[in-house]
Amino acid sequence: MKIITICGSYKFKKEMMEIAEKMTLKGNCVLTPNDLTNTDKDSYTEEEIEMIDKMHKEKIKLSDAILVVNVNGYIGNSTNSEIKYAKSLNKEILYYTDLIE
Repeated sequence: MKIITICGSYKFKKEMMEIAEKMTLKGNCVLTPNDLTNTDKDSYTEEEIEMIDKMHKEKIKLSDAILVVNVNGYIGNSTNSEIKYAKSLNKEILYYTDLIE
């Protein structure tokens, strides 16, 4: 069993939940981004955005690996920073596109 944090753009929320279910059914403990009602970052204050990002990085810190949901190869700036953070902690990096092929 691994602890895996799902990372990726909120525009791939459907894919995130599908892969989280699959990874859970394979016996992994899966941490997902908070299911926030407002997926548009403009609806949050700067302090709220910083707190959300910090909490997600705490999930990465707890994990053995991150799973990047990179539909059609898309990786945004925020996800790139999560990948760099995970690498700095020597976490395993998994990619959605590698798992669905």
